[in-house]
Amino acid sequence: MYFILKLLALLPLRILQNFAFFLAWLLYISNSSFKRITCINLKLAYPELTIVQRSNLIHDSIRSQCLSYVECIKCWGMSPQYSLKLLNKIHGANYLTEALTNQKGVIVVVPHFGSWELLNAWLCTHTQPMIMYKPNKIKGINRYILESRQKTNAILVPADETGVRSIFKYLKQGGLTVILPDHLPKSSGGIYAHFFQQNTLSATIVSKLAHKTQCNVVGLSCTRNPDTSSFDIQCIPLSTEILSKELQKSVECLNQEMELMITKMPEQYIWSYKRFRNCYGNVNPYRV
Repeated sequence: MYFILKLLALLPLRILQNFAFFLAWLLYISNSSFKRITCINLKLAYPELTIVQRSNLIHDSIRSQCLSYVECIKCWGMSPQYSLKLLNKIHGANYLTEALTNQKGVIVVVPHFGSWELLNAWLCTHTQPMIMYKPNKIKGINRYILESRQKTNAILVPADETGVRSIFKYLKQGGLTVILPDHLPKSSGGIYAHFFQQNTLSATIVSKLAHKTQCNVVGLSCTRNPDTSSFDIQCIPLSTEILSKELQKSVECLNQEMELMITKMPEQYIWSYKRFRNCYGNVNPYRV
């Protein structure tokens, strides 16, 4: 698998994207679980859409998700300079530089939205981020991703309590960490909060770290332009309510902020993930 990924990364991005278009077409016309989950999630998140509107969004979403995956393969296999050359416009970079300047520490919130892997190269031109890394179960894939992470000056820590403690100390020293908090956490690491109208189990790590350190919290996303050959970065300051000592208030606010980021281009979010499989009352909309 490692060598297959290495070979794929040698192909021009356009060829990989064309393959993604073909794969997306197959997934859309077939009765794939990928399409099924995407359909369920978009119906839950945007119940106000008409059948035609939702069908178009499902089509665009599957296409975008396939593009995101091949873009990850390409960027992991290339140098950080390659990723930087793909960037077109940077919006709100001043919010990040100002947050770094005040030495209070920075949590960068990155949803699974757009081409998030491109952000590592850009962030490492501004600072040395500390990032949690969970090894992939497939050794070849793990080796490939780990090599990519080690090409930058990022500090990797394990995705466990040891890693959280390291991040806490780093934030207190004025450092920056990147967290993708829109995943479904374990019960011990989450509370129920609303996300796209669903009262679903939501991660508390950002809220707890933000409250304890009173650091800066900014949102960061990298979206694909219509030509699919360039990308824009958007950096925005997030609400100070995320720093609240009231955990419920903080997590609800964080989820709402991520919703606002995603809703600008909902087709570029990873809707094929079973994000809502643990909703309040033991509700799982994916059960057949």
